[in-house]
Amino acid sequence: MASNLDHFFSALADPTRRAVIARLTSGPASVSELHAPHDMALPSFLKHLGKLESAGMVRSLKIGRVRMVHIEAVPMAEAEDWLKTQRRIWEGRLDRLSALAEHLERNGDHG
Repeated sequence: MASNLDHFFSALADPTRRAVIARLTSGPASVSELHAPHDMALPSFLKHLGKLESAGMVRSLKIGRVRMVHIEAVPMAEAEDWLKTQRRIWEGRLDRLSALAEHLERNGDHG
């Protein structure tokens, strides 16, 4: 799973790719529709789509002459699970730190 997460977060490191994912959350779109808001040549944009596809975050299929791109839920769910685990760990650590600070404050142990 670590390798999948590496690809996932690497793919999201670029604002163009994040914008594509954000757009695809509302449904599939053609490559030309996804490319339209970005001020870059189509070959450069296709490299961004390739990075998302190799990370397993999107898939595309050709319907007639149009290539449609769809978001893939599994990598999103894996990343969400990882982030939830990290959040639980850090909340636990912060709760223990807060309890220690309160204990020290109550007992006058200031260092």
